Amino acid sequence: MNIILLGPPGAGKGTQARYLVENRGMVQLSTGDMLREARTSGTEMGKIVADVMDRGQLVTDEIVIGLIREKLETVKGAGFIFDGFPRTLGQADALATLLAEEGQELGAAIAMEVDDEALVERITARSTCGTCGEVYNDKTKPIPADGKCTNCGGTEFKRRADDNEESLKTRLMEYYKKTSPLIGYYYAKGLLATVDGLADMAAVRAAIAKVMDEA
Repeated sequence: MNIILLGPPGAGKGTQARYLVENRGMVQLSTGDMLREARTSGTEMGKIVADVMDRGQLVTDEIVIGLIREKLETVKGAGFIFDGFPRTLGQADALATLLAEEGQELGAAIAMEVDDEALVERITARSTCGTCGEVYNDKTKPIPADGKCTNCGGTEFKRRADDNEESLKTRLMEYYKKTSPLIGYYYAKGLLATVDGLADMAAVRAAIAKVMDEA
């Protein structure tokens, strides 16, 4: 089953995607990860990506779709999780066309709903393990007293430079302008489901599992 995770920055899409990868055998297709991987892959598509990025230009939708096509044709799993793509209505149309060409379909578009102020409060207190990416929060899940990641034992933790209130509000506005129209798009297609993105992680996991099991 293929799904899209929708939601503003910090809604928890990456955390939930990692859980689905580990527990359902799905494949996460994160735009950022794919671009970084392609840049050093040495493939024809990778060379195109490297050239565009080295020139400081934005990667086109056509290139991203090409990378996704490559993954659909070469990587096997129990379905794909689209994380960070599509971001616009044009990209959503392109993805629908690609899936049809590859004989696949989308099972659900799951929107992780959040309250903006609560989201800003959550993200400004966020840090991640520099080794495995495990997410911590100063208030709800602080870094262990021994300074070691509970997932991998790593001792280096990072806080994103743009995880501050001003930057977050700018990123949220960008999301609502470009990506939120996808909510209506997938609702019209009968594929939209919503979950409370600010619930605790276990509750969000359960809600997403319910959507997938009933799709």
